[in-house]
Amino acid sequence: MTSSADVHDVRDPELPGRLLTVERDALIPLLRARPDADFGIVTAGCPEWTVREVLAHCSAALSRVVEGRLEKGVFSPESNERDIAERADWTNARVLDELEKGMSEAGGVIAEAGGALDGVALGEWVHAGDVREALGEPGAYAGPGLPYALALLARLSRERGLVPLHADVDELDEPLRLGDGSGVRTPGRYIGDGATLVRLYAGRLVGEGEGASSPSPSPSPAPSPSYELAGVEAAELNMYDG
Repeated sequence: MTSSADVHDVRDPELPGRLLTVERDALIPLLRARPDADFGIVTAGCPEWTVREVLAHCSAALSRVVEGRLEKGVFSPESNERDIAERADWTNARVLDELEKGMSEAGGVIAEAGGALDGVALGEWVHAGDVREALGEPGAYAGPGLPYALALLARLSRERGLVPLHADVDELDEPLRLGDGSGVRTPGRYIGDGATLVRLYAGRLVGEGEGASSPSPSPSPAPSPSYELAGVEAAELNMYDG
């Protein structure tokens, strides 16, 4: 990759939609080619859910966005479990049909929401990584959507006031600025690949000093990546913690 994701804080309303459509084109054909038994594999990123349940959660979330069903408490753990339960009798193909439709149509709604729903697109992309990892597919938390995901992650981390971090990402030509830019705290420093950076911010990296939650073992455990992190604890980067 040659483009930099060190973007300005001006929101690109089309970015979440681009991320979803790029991921749709990569993920859906892969999933349609897998046998039904693979949908019962437990994921490490969400150890309480199987591949099928992660996909059901994703398809339900996007359907809610497209249909404007965003009542109070939506996307809470309780709401997520209800959405998954409602799809318990669906075939895997039907879940994938709903997911494909949502990934195709949600971008426009997210663009018009002024930023309030941008995190949904990033969450969907992270869950796609959870599924790839569980299935033993290459490119978990990477692939063609990575530059879009990194740009979105950088902006969301700043908006949420996370700890400042300057990241030298292998796939980018220029450093990526994440977190609070007020200058109150000296930024930490990350050196490594983009997929590992995503794992850190999504709480998907466990092991030596990573500070993410400890999921149950999966059939395809996460690799032990090589990266450098200084001036900040890994647990401080987890944007989904609490």
